[in-house]
Amino acid sequence: MINEDQDQGFASKKKKSPLDEENEKRRKKIVEGSLMKAEIRPGGGTATPVDGNQIIYHCTVRTLEGVVVESTRTECGGKGYPVRQILGKSKMILGLLEGISTMLKGEVAMFKMKPEMHYGEVDCPVTTSETFPKHDELHFEIELLDFSKVKVITDDLGVVKKVIDEGEGWESPREPYEVKACISAKASNGKLIDLKTQGEPFFFTFGKAEVPKGLEMGIGTMARGEKATIFVSNHYLTESSFMPDVVGFEDVQFEVELVHFIQVRDMLGDGRLIKRRIRDGKGEFPMDCPLQDSLLRVHYKGMLLDEQKTVFYNTRVDNGGQHVEFGSGEGLVPEGLEMCVRLMLPGEVALVTCPPDYAYDKFARPATVPEGAHVLWEIELLGFEMPKDWTGLSFNSIMEEADKIKSTGNRLFKEGKFELAKAKYEKLLREYNHVNPQDDEEGKIFANSRNSLHLNVAACYLKMGECKKSIEACDKVLEASPGHVKALYRRGMAYMSAGDFEEARSDFKKMITIDKSLEPDATAALKKLKQKEQEVEMKAKKQFKGLFDKKPGEIADAGTELVKDEKAENDENLKRDKDASQDQEKEVEEEEDEEEAPQPQRGLFSRIWPVGSRVFSALGLQRCSIL
Repeated sequence: MINEDQDQGFASKKKKSPLDEENEKRRKKIVEGSLMKAEIRPGGGTATPVDGNQIIYHCTVRTLEGVVVESTRTECGGKGYPVRQILGKSKMILGLLEGISTMLKGEVAMFKMKPEMHYGEVDCPVTTSETFPKHDELHFEIELLDFSKVKVITDDLGVVKKVIDEGEGWESPREPYEVKACISAKASNGKLIDLKTQGEPFFFTFGKAEVPKGLEMGIGTMARGEKATIFVSNHYLTESSFMPDVVGFEDVQFEVELVHFIQVRDMLGDGRLIKRRIRDGKGEFPMDCPLQDSLLRVHYKGMLLDEQKTVFYNTRVDNGGQHVEFGSGEGLVPEGLEMCVRLMLPGEVALVTCPPDYAYDKFARPATVPEGAHVLWEIELLGFEMPKDWTGLSFNSIMEEADKIKSTGNRLFKEGKFELAKAKYEKLLREYNHVNPQDDEEGKIFANSRNSLHLNVAACYLKMGECKKSIEACDKVLEASPGHVKALYRRGMAYMSAGDFEEARSDFKKMITIDKSLEPDATAALKKLKQKEQEVEMKAKKQFKGLFDKKPGEIADAGTELVKDEKAENDENLKRDKDASQDQEKEVEEEEDEEEAPQPQRGLFSRIWPVGSRVFSALGLQRCSIL
């Protein structure tokens, strides 16, 4: 039994289009005797066309005296091309819209129509010539050649597909896939068209205009192994190497069998990083790919893009025949290689052409790989293991798993891979949305951990020069804990980098009011803030130096002096920023122990690395380290 909600759901799915509603209004205008039908030749079967079916028919229009007005048939003066339309979607005269839906396949019938049933209808959607007797009663002889369910590919009905045999899977070719298909073609009058590869499979690259546009659009909806007829109107018959002569065709029917296609992906969208599948894997793309961070097992062979395809590394030779394992999202392999492996299925083999900036420019370069070299990798994904599912784990186990991921993020931060580090921290924050502490103690641990992650994200954004996002990350901590001094310090640094000096000063001073023991840290930060303000002020003065106290011809000299001064200032700033950057990276090591109140003046880290401790003390950072 269907309940009310289900009934409403079905009603919404069957919502009529504006064209459906218009046709329904037109049908209501039909009066008895305005449309009469006489069967000339019976058709076969019992099925009749319904709205949405493609109909193909010949039509001859005569006066009641038998004079031919127009026809699609050659023997009656027409071109010999039948009409192809979509019942209920194409613009049709009312008599045919209503009459053809009563016909069987192969049937020939005569429809006697009053003017309001053909072109004499008020606001008729179909136009005709001025000489057509649209105000007369006429005979329309129709032969229904075929009708079938089709897939409409273009809104103007210029490309339509009729499926003959279903294919396998859901994936269809797209740019720049490599396609193998068996294709034949005939005009709508049934005459075969000579093609480049008559009777032989045709190979082409999708998106390269190697076949007519409409044919490619139709193939782009097919699955591997599918057989279909693709109907293409003349305005979608573009010239190509496959079919160079397209002039003179009103409509073309392409019989297509999609034999095979090779997945080719332009990973960057600029043609530089290309993944080409050369052996299919197991499963459905992309659902069964290691899209999430996973433990990957691969064999790969690295080659130079020279004439000899010189091999510089092969796991089957140089790794004792053993595959390699690595965690994705951890920066352990070149970025281009990992991007492509994430889009592979288990068992798949792919060829990857990679530019230097995604290969070894930013990664440890093998000795035999020249600087700036493009490389070719042949990769086989043996399998992968997804991250452990936290469902059902105890709180302590979840925190242990979180610490592992967080440690990986800390390592990536210290290696200068801030984007990857940020991704690890943000992944944990998303997972934390599903964690529910059971008591106050767990709640305290969880809150501290989450705050630490937000501040780590803020540190990454600060390193990446995105001060606004760094401030937003700190705000998330301060919304929950307004007195969180580390968040105040981090936000103050972000404000200072963004040039919001008053906001930065407010945060540093607030640190002192919350905890007097942090006064040395806050004072050091305020001192640095004052230096930054002075630098900005001096730079502004230098920009106008000499503009008002020199003659017009000497203004250029003032600009030259400014360039010299700025170079010296930039050198000094670079040195100071480098020192601060090193300090921040060291501080990541001790963030695990700093979730609560400030630590003693000389803690474990100071005893292990006293030089680093002195550096931090000089900057006033010993109690407010980056997480």
